[in-house]
Amino acid sequence: MNRTTANLAILLAAAIWGAAFVPQQTAMQSLTPMWFLALRFVLSMVVTAPFLVFEARRAPAPMTGRGWRLVATVAGVFLVANILQQTSLMTTSVTNAGFITSLYILFTPFAAMALTHERPGFGVWPAAALGLFGAWLLGGGLGGGGFVVGDVLLMFGAVLWAVQIVLIGKTMRHVNRPLLLVMVQYAAIAVGAGGWAVAFDPISWSAVGEALPEILYAGIVSGGIGYTLQAMAQRHTQASDAAIIFSTEAPFAALFGVWLLGDRLTSAQWAGSAAIFAAVLMVQLWPAKAPAPAH
Repeated sequence: MNRTTANLAILLAAAIWGAAFVPQQTAMQSLTPMWFLALRFVLSMVVTAPFLVFEARRAPAPMTGRGWRLVATVAGVFLVANILQQTSLMTTSVTNAGFITSLYILFTPFAAMALTHERPGFGVWPAAALGLFGAWLLGGGLGGGGFVVGDVLLMFGAVLWAVQIVLIGKTMRHVNRPLLLVMVQYAAIAVGAGGWAVAFDPISWSAVGEALPEILYAGIVSGGIGYTLQAMAQRHTQASDAAIIFSTEAPFAALFGVWLLGDRLTSAQWAGSAAIFAAVLMVQLWPAKAPAPAH
C-alpha cells in the first residue's frame, strides 16, 4: 500500500465513522447504550477475528507482560470513551456529536505533553482557544440554553480519545500487533458494556430486531472495516496526513445528520462547527517545532 492509497483508506474510514453517528443515535430508540455497544463490538470481534489469526501467524515474537499492560490500558480508555459517546447521543444531535468529538485532534498535543513530556508548538494555543469558542457556539452561544448533558459528555470523551491516540503511539512502539490491540479494545467493550447490560438493562428480541440495521452497520462497517482500515493504513502514511484526514469525520457526521435525520443548525451553530474544523486544521498545519539536536 503506497501513501496515496493509505490516505484514501483513511478518508474512507473517516466517512464511515462520520456516517456511524446516525445509526448510533437511531439505535437508542429501541436499545440502551450499553446493549448497543455490546452487540456492535461483539459483531466487530467476529469480523476482525480472521485478520487477527493472520497477524498472529506473522508475529515475530510473543507478547510480553509490559505489552499486555499497555494494550489493556488503551482498551480501558477506549471503553470509557465509547460509553461517553454513545450515552451522549441520547440527548445531543449527530452534528454536535461529530464536531465536538473532533476536538480530540486538538487535545492530542496536550495529552502527549502530559503523558510523554512532548511540548506542543505555539500554534496549539490559539487553536485551543478557537476550538473551545466553537464548542461554546455549538451549545447556542449567548442566545442558547448552554450545553446539553450529551455535549458535556462528548467534551470529556474527546479528551479520552486524545489520550487513546497518544497511548496507541506509545503502545505500538513496544507491540507491533495493531489488530491484536483492536481486538482487545472490542473485547473490553463487549465484556464491560455487556456485563452492565445483562445485569441492569432489560432487553427483548424484538428490540434487537428493530435495531438490527444499526447494529450491522456499526459492528461490520464502522467497527470491523473502519478500525481495520485505520490500523492498516496508518502504517503507510505520515501521522500529520492521517490527523488532517480524520478531521473530516466531523463534516461527514454533519452531512449525514442533515441528510438522514433532518438536523438543522442555527447560524451560531454553523459558525461553531466551522470554528472547530478550523481549529483542528490549525493545530495540524501550523509549522511544528524543530526537534532538539541529539547530544
